[in-house]
Amino acid sequence: MNKDILICGVGGQGTVLASRIIAAAAMEEGSPVHSAETIGMAQRGGSVTSHVRVGGEAYSPMIPFGAADMILAFEPGEAVRNLRYLRQGGVAVVNTAVTKPVTESLKDTGYDGREMTEYLKGKCACIFVNAEEVCRPFGSTKFFNIIMLGVAAGSGCLGLSKETLLKQIEQYVPAKFLDANIRAFSAGIEIAAQANLKGE
Repeated sequence: MNKDILICGVGGQGTVLASRIIAAAAMEEGSPVHSAETIGMAQRGGSVTSHVRVGGEAYSPMIPFGAADMILAFEPGEAVRNLRYLRQGGVAVVNTAVTKPVTESLKDTGYDGREMTEYLKGKCACIFVNAEEVCRPFGSTKFFNIIMLGVAAGSGCLGLSKETLLKQIEQYVPAKFLDANIRAFSAGIEIAAQANLKGE
């Protein structure tokens, strides 16, 4: 299997953990993996982008522009910023709930993510997920990265089995949070089953 997957968001959203679970699952299924991360200056609030390249055709850890099969975007502004990586026919799974940058707190620009979402609808196949809504039953948005993995797996576009991903979630998630994360993963799969790829 050859897949290029880009995960993007801001610090503190769990993008790095999501990318490591994907990479570990791909290796578990016997595929070579290259990965790389770029992290913004602020640990929390700065841009974070992870590249995961699965298969023997990748000779660099960085995905070229126009080559990603899937983008998992944990923040709508980051989805737009990284859209140039997505190939024609690729799929974006996008969180519509915004994480406002520091500049927004200094000067109210009115950023609410709606313009970004509308832009994405016209550019690629999308599954839109609202972190605040889907995490409400769990009492915390900290489970959103695992929900996003469930959506990616449930869409059929990730190319990895749900069972292998669950096995890696069990390895990476602390035992006291495991049950909630398994339910979050299942919730993501259900979201994918109910969504169409235009996000409507």
